[in-house]
Amino acid sequence: MRVLVIRHHDIDSAGFIADAFEARGAELSVHLFPDDGPLPALAGVDYVVVLGAVSSVNDPDPWITAELDWLRAADRAGAPVLGICFGAQALCAAFGGRVEAMEHTEIGWRVVESADPELVPPGPWLEFHHDRCLPPPAATVLARNDVAVQAFCIGRHLAVQFHPEVDGPQLKRWLDAHTDSDPATLGIDPDQFLADTISEEPAARERASSLVAAALDISGLISR
Repeated sequence: MRVLVIRHHDIDSAGFIADAFEARGAELSVHLFPDDGPLPALAGVDYVVVLGAVSSVNDPDPWITAELDWLRAADRAGAPVLGICFGAQALCAAFGGRVEAMEHTEIGWRVVESADPELVPPGPWLEFHHDRCLPPPAATVLARNDVAVQAFCIGRHLAVQFHPEVDGPQLKRWLDAHTDSDPATLGIDPDQFLADTISEEPAARERASSLVAAALDISGLISR
């Protein structure tokens, strides 16, 4: 199985999600978009993972429009997608939903209300986002909490608002790069957030593995 990972920042990694695909024998390739140039051709790609971004899907950057078009092309080519955070919002926007800014950033470890815990465990999951999805009518909502839809599927694609891929070192890179890590404005103590993330790593790895199994089941590539 050939899995293509699209990331938008050089400090990002597919982390636990990559580990889960590789544990199932997948061969991963990574493309940094837009820095590495146009999105790759989809020939020979069995599965796509789209990671997060600082940008909003609603920003006017040309690369965002190109990515939405590419996701629709992936759908036509029969390549299922796991969209994470921005990736989930991109799937939402590409297939007829809307994305809107929230009043406050959702950040920290949160338990979600799952419609199907076999597909999407209730967590806790790591959250770090300011926009939320309003999925299209064709989507099936799989999890939510009091501020946002947290997981949904559209056809063979799975979208999750949370970050199942992140371990302590990756969160540390994010916090170091964040323009304002003052707890009063971030809404959380970054040191405690990092400590909680490191403590959560073994369980988070297992939940990421379960999520990849669910994504492959939804895609029809591999049954659970």
